[in-house]
Amino acid sequence: MADIEIVEPVDVEAELDRLAETYRAANGIGVRILNLLGGKAESLLDRLPSVVRNNLGDATQRALTLAMQAAQTSRTAVPDQKAWVNTAMTTAMGAAGGFGGLPTALVELPATTTVLLRAIQGVAAEHGFDPSAENVQFDCIRVFAAAGPLASDDGSDLGFVSLRLSLTGGAMHKLIATVAPKLATVLGQKLAAQTVPVLGAVAGATTNYFYSDYYQQIAHVHFGLRRLAIDSGITEDELVRMLDKRMQDRLS
Repeated sequence: MADIEIVEPVDVEAELDRLAETYRAANGIGVRILNLLGGKAESLLDRLPSVVRNNLGDATQRALTLAMQAAQTSRTAVPDQKAWVNTAMTTAMGAAGGFGGLPTALVELPATTTVLLRAIQGVAAEHGFDPSAENVQFDCIRVFAAAGPLASDDGSDLGFVSLRLSLTGGAMHKLIATVAPKLATVLGQKLAAQTVPVLGAVAGATTNYFYSDYYQQIAHVHFGLRRLAIDSGITEDELVRMLDKRMQDRLS
């Protein structure tokens, strides 16, 4: 007689409490400040002509698709890494990209995006989903683009990309123009000039550090909800509503 596998019932309330704690941890002070800056960067993009904005959106979507394909291809050669390894890698890449301003950032950003998508895929696999499945890849891009499952996250679309480009573009140049003259009076012209790429490196590294940690935790929330929906039989929409209530109760 074959052994009968006994499946333990899922403690939905306890699992939602755990996911809520992960969600709160993801939305720390660092990423909240970066999201605020990213929102301002997005408002600057809104001022562009509609033709330019549409082309930018199409280009971003194509870049994300290519990054997802590259991330998936890498899975055959490189195993999933621990979260701290992914964070350390993207932080170093951000420093290198920010050091040379916008030109190096435009080279580094697609590579960082690929690493972030690969990290999100790793979280999906950790929760029992197949990263090669089309619907899972779609969810990975959702995590990266929408930044979270709750309605309150809708204003954060691609805040990471907007912020990185703004911190290495015109906004960063204005910051440097403000800071560098004051530094020059204290440190001398040469040392002040050398500080300019250092500021860019710090901005790139800091942004990548916080967002890398954020995306991995949000991925745990997203795919944790999907797994809980399967295991409990409760619809994902209902679970999102229950999670949202927990987040609101904490704020009230």
